[in-house]
Amino acid sequence: MMLPALQPQPETITLEQYEALPEGKRAEVFEGVVYDMSSPSQIHQTLSMELSNIIYNYIKNKKGACQIFSAPFDVKLSDKPLTIVQPDIMVICDKDKLDGKRCNGAPDFIIEIVAPGNPADDYIRKLYYYKNAGVREYWIVDPGRKTITVNYFEGNIISVPYSFDSVIKVNIYEDLLINFSEIANLLNI
Repeated sequence: MMLPALQPQPETITLEQYEALPEGKRAEVFEGVVYDMSSPSQIHQTLSMELSNIIYNYIKNKKGACQIFSAPFDVKLSDKPLTIVQPDIMVICDKDKLDGKRCNGAPDFIIEIVAPGNPADDYIRKLYYYKNAGVREYWIVDPGRKTITVNYFEGNIISVPYSFDSVIKVNIYEDLLINFSEIANLLNI
């Protein structure tokens, strides 16, 4: 009887090794394994800027205590095993999670904009990690499919799909609505 060949286990890294990666290298770490990230597209960047501006202006106008960050900004979800992500957009309401270098723990709200080459990363892997780390709300914005998938973990609402002509409520806020048709018109999609 022939035994199946053992697959080599990927090498894992420490926080110190992650911090020693070359300046400007875009990478995330899941359970100690480094995954390279590609540069974002023009549509990706435009979506990120528009959504960030809407959320930033809402927080500013409400004189809210939360802060908004966009990639590249590290979020350390776990020390053991090391898990560090760089969400496209994140809202952090607990200032104690910020140490000047990164967010240590789950942001309250995360938006990921799907890259065409690896949609499973946002729909499966990050959904799993964000839910288990304690993210309150997670949106997946998919310009290729022209959909937004809302996951409001705090309210046990998972994978609710919307189209790019929708007005969508940010559940962690009482009255923040995002009109995606306005954003889609800017992008001509």
